[in-house]
Amino acid sequence: MFAVIETGGKQYLVSPGQKIKIEKIVALEGEQFIFDRVLLVFEEEGGDIKLGAPYVEGAAAEAKVLKQGRAKKIKMMRYKSKTGHRRRKGHRQPFTEVEITNITPPDLPLS
Repeated sequence: MFAVIETGGKQYLVSPGQKIKIEKIVALEGEQFIFDRVLLVFEEEGGDIKLGAPYVEGAAAEAKVLKQGRAKKIKMMRYKSKTGHRRRKGHRQPFTEVEITNITPPDLPLS
């Protein structure tokens, strides 16, 4: 089973057991986190595709928070010619590493 989730303004294609680094979320390490913004759910067995408008109601992706961290430093430099003005800056983007544990498909209507 696969799902497309949205978090931090980005979309990720995820499956159970997959580890991904996402924009920082407020959660402690070892804690469970539920992504309720699911855009698409695809079941391999039956070939069923559930597409949301914009989100699939009742679908969720459960994840375990593995690590809170910061990425490698990105160094920036600004330089203005003739004046000799120089300015150095650095930035480390915070991230959260999660492992997708389960994808809950939407509730199917009774027929």
